[in-house]
Formats: sequence, structure tokens, C-alpha cells
Amino acid sequence: MRLRSLQMILWIAATAAVVAFSAMRWWPATDDSAAAASAFSPAFALADSEGSIRTTAEFRGKFLLVFFGFTSCPDVCPTTLAEVAQVMDDLGSDAGSVQPIFISIDPERDMRLGLADYTKAFHPAILGLAGSEAETQSAAASFKIFYEREADTSSPDGYTMAHSPGLYLIGPDGAWLRQFTYGTPAADILSDLQARF
Repeated sequence: MRLRSLQMILWIAATAAVVAFSAMRWWPATDDSAAAASAFSPAFALADSEGSIRTTAEFRGKFLLVFFGFTSCPDVCPTTLAEVAQVMDDLGSDAGSVQPIFISIDPERDMRLGLADYTKAFHPAILGLAGSEAETQSAAASFKIFYEREADTSSPDGYTMAHSPGLYLIGPDGAWLRQFTYGTPAADILSDLQARF
């Protein structure tokens, strides 16, 4: 009798597990995950080369391609900015719907070296921004990116900057859309953007 009771309990438990699994697998997802994703709206308030404070809010209605880097970067930054420049050229008449932004993670040195000249050398549409260390940290935290200064005797001024190398796409509503990993070809970035217009 005890064996039959145990078998009955096991069958009930197994049936309950199958029902629970099916419910989780097929039940429509709640809006919690969508709400969490849409709640992630990175922000910055940083100066351009003329000292005007530029914010994410002023670019509503446009896609933003945002990259954090520094002008003394030997490879990742120029490679990514070259890809962005190619995207802007290939967008043609749609280029006005996209604003590429380069945010300096080495603001003191980059402002001294000429951030605007650096970005314009890649493409005139790329907007270079730099702020105080606190403003830079705030923008980086908002985008959930990492950066830090590292000693390097072979670099100008004896240091370099380690940083997250991704290119970040923000939607016209200000919400995070995706990150393009370092080395993503311009054609892939272009295709992604065009599919969103």
C-alpha cells in the first residue's frame, strides 16, 4: 500500500513538473523584459569643440552611433571611426537620420590635441565630445562601458587608455538598441541601420 502511495505521489509530482515546464515554455512573456530593455536609455551631457553642451535629448528622432575612445589610440579607435565614416557615406540620402558621436575617455589630453580635427579627419558628420572626468565617468556608466588609464612608457605622455571597444546604437527614442562588436564590417552596420528605417 505504501508503494502505491509513493508511486501516486511521484506521478503527481512528474505531471506537475511537465505542466509547469509547458507553462513557462509556451506562456506569452510578460512586458517586464521589454520594459527593462526600453528603460535602458543611455545619456550624456558633454561639450563639443566650441564649448556647447550637447545632450542625448537633442538628438531625439535620430539614430546615434556612439563610440568611446581617445585620439592617441593606435588601432581600435581609428579602425572603428573609419567603419563609421564608411557607413555614413554609404547611407546616402539617409545619412541625416544618423548622428555618429565620438566620446573622449581622455578628455584633458584630447581637448589639447584637438578633438574636432581628429573626428573630422574621418568624416565631417562625426561629432567629438569631451567633458570633465566626472562627466565622462557619468556617460560611460550610463552606457555601461569600461575605461581606465594605464601606464605605458611607449605612449605619448607615458600612458594609454584601456576601454570597451564596442560601437553602440541608440534608437530615435533614446533607447539602447544594440552593440556592434569591434571589427564589425561597415556593410553589416549599414544593413542593420537600413532595416530599422
